[in-house]
Amino acid sequence: MATARVSGEVQGGHPRGVSLWVAGARPRTLPAAVVPVVVGSGVAIGYGRFSLWRAALALLVALALQVGVNYANDYSDGIRGTDEVRVGPVRLVASKLARPRQVLAAALACFGVACAAGLALAAVTSWWLLAVGACAVAAAWFYTGGSRPYGYRALGEVSVFLFFGLAAVTGTAYVQMRSLAWLAVAAAVPIGLLACALLVINNLRDIPTDSQAGKRTLAVVLGDKRTRALYTGCVLIPFCVCAALAPVAPLTLLALAAVPLAVQPVRLVVRGAAGRALISALGQTGRLQLAYGALLTVGLAIRL
Repeated sequence: MATARVSGEVQGGHPRGVSLWVAGARPRTLPAAVVPVVVGSGVAIGYGRFSLWRAALALLVALALQVGVNYANDYSDGIRGTDEVRVGPVRLVASKLARPRQVLAAALACFGVACAAGLALAAVTSWWLLAVGACAVAAAWFYTGGSRPYGYRALGEVSVFLFFGLAAVTGTAYVQMRSLAWLAVAAAVPIGLLACALLVINNLRDIPTDSQAGKRTLAVVLGDKRTRALYTGCVLIPFCVCAALAPVAPLTLLALAAVPLAVQPVRLVVRGAAGRALISALGQTGRLQLAYGALLTVGLAIRL
């Protein structure tokens, strides 16, 4: 097993220094943080209430939470030993590339940044947002942290849908508009489903190792075949939603242009791809989410 010294030097072909921590932050998951903020801002633009600095703070909150939860999962899974045998992206603690306390410190620092940015938004919008922020940080930590992590009890997708779908999209729109628009709630549904698709395909890949480690993700509970069906639904339903929004916001139909990007990852999953083949599908799903989110944002921002 490759090891790392405190200086950050790494042996065995692994990244080192800053590159090591960038890899540990799992950049392929970042579309799940960026897209809901962009879509929520699109809603605000459509209502003529866009605020660049508030949108920027909302993006900082989302990115800090996403990176923080990635480091927190790395730490919690690593000290439990549930990621010692792994096909996916590098894990710092499990691979002994960084000390657990270093990874924990990185996670806490990210949560601190998210809290600071969230506090600024709450101060100029509404103090009840602090409760939402506290729930988001708690959800990020207890996904794999604590004595009874809910991510080990098939609830990960529920949390992702709530916080990287409903809360992120509607929250971003709210801090700019200072009111809750139904269109923001509707737009949050497909974004939440695509965020779930990222987690579903990740957990699909890890079914064998998670089962051995006693980690009961939703994919482990459902089994291989039904998890593949769940992924397909999470990818395809968003296109139905954008079509349903067309009578109110006709240009949301632009999101249908992202359909070709859904073909390859769905084909891989439906045809039984496993292991490293699903890493490719994960990246393709991230690109799909970015394209869909960008097109939906345009459709929401330009109201005919």
